[in-house]
Amino acid sequence: MTGQTQKQQSFLDKVLERSSLQTSNDAQRATNIVFRILRDMMLNKTSDQIEKDLKERAPESEREVIDLWQDPNVMVAFFSRISPAQNLHIKPGTFMLRLQQEGALPEGVPPEEVAEAVFSATKEILPPERNQEIAGLLPGEIRQIWERA
Repeated sequence: MTGQTQKQQSFLDKVLERSSLQTSNDAQRATNIVFRILRDMMLNKTSDQIEKDLKERAPESEREVIDLWQDPNVMVAFFSRISPAQNLHIKPGTFMLRLQQEGALPEGVPPEEVAEAVFSATKEILPPERNQEIAGLLPGEIRQIWERA
């Protein structure tokens, strides 16, 4: 990335740079899971608004974030849209366990670090009011990581 400005980096490059993940595949898988867990914690209308914001605000170099926000697992995406269980209250430990396991994080890569990297890159794109709205949905340590990011 030498010689490139931050604005020219792709979304996944930012996640890689801000975490100890080593490959784009790892960053993509982890980002998909962070986003999946976040979507589980919000109503469909909030998720839809975030997707709209990403489409409107993501720089050309970071447009892949729009696809990353959408769940790559068609069945999971479908059932989460129609499920009456929205706006789940996911505890910080459960959030990190899901990220570790579903994201298949490499050994020695802390899920908190990965979450912060994804949060940081996401917050740069979203408007301040959306960042505040997301912070309000997050419990305890997860909120602290979001605010620190």
